[in-house]
Amino acid sequence: MQAPLIERSKQVSYLCNMSSIQAWIFLWIVCLQVDTVSAQDSLFVKPGKNSRVSIQKDPRIDLLIKKQIQVNEETSRQARRQDKGFRLLVISTTLREEALAAKTKVYTYFPELKAYLFHQSPYYRVKAGNFKERKEAEQYQRRLELLFPKGVFIINDIIEVKLKGIAEEDSSLPD
Repeated sequence: MQAPLIERSKQVSYLCNMSSIQAWIFLWIVCLQVDTVSAQDSLFVKPGKNSRVSIQKDPRIDLLIKKQIQVNEETSRQARRQDKGFRLLVISTTLREEALAAKTKVYTYFPELKAYLFHQSPYYRVKAGNFKERKEAEQYQRRLELLFPKGVFIINDIIEVKLKGIAEEDSSLPD
């Protein structure tokens, strides 16, 4: 007999707790609705018949725009200084001194070629030249192989390109 009473009391306390939770939820929803209604009243502003909007622009904005145009032109010019081409891989070694000696040798015997020393652990690589055409790279390859008997290899690379004059660039653009 006592077991049904305990179960009945559990059910009553559960219902009481549910009703208090439901009451809190109801109050919370009502509060949100009141806030929403008061916020909407402030959003609707009725303009007058002769209302105008005037915008006052700071003259420094024009200066900033001109400065940004100059910066964009400079950075695009920098990007045009590189292009796809060929370089000669003179040496690839783990010894820094050997790579520096090879770079010096390239500068000594071929001052017209620019030599580059790259380090990608554990290797030091010396590349030479900025060749747009492979045939030009092949000519220097034969000459460099006399100084570097282990071999000189032509590789595809991003090369530095000399810029044309501004007048030449403008005339090369289509109208």
